[in-house]
Amino acid sequence: MKNLRNSVQLIGNLGMDPEVKTLESGKTVARLSLATSERYKDQKGEKVENTTWHTLVAWGKTAEIAEKFLKKGSEVAIEGKLSNRSYETKEGEKKYISEVIVNEILMLGGK
Repeated sequence: MKNLRNSVQLIGNLGMDPEVKTLESGKTVARLSLATSERYKDQKGEKVENTTWHTLVAWGKTAEIAEKFLKKGSEVAIEGKLSNRSYETKEGEKKYISEVIVNEILMLGGK
């Protein structure tokens, strides 16, 4: 229980290839989307699958590893923290974003 505050652990499949950029500062950042699914039976006994999409952000070496080894459909386990931010559109509308800042990525499944 090293750090339970603001800790996120997810296992799922990537919905896109990592989008990797090198910023002017020289830092590398990768954006990924991760689908997690839960399956259950509803009150009628019918199978239901509910998929949730998560936006992931990886920095530095983790971003470089994501770029080199991950692709759309890859099954991964991630550990990170939840981050919330906001920005204003050109039209003056305030938008809110929740992201998982990735600390570790574990590649699952076969090649």
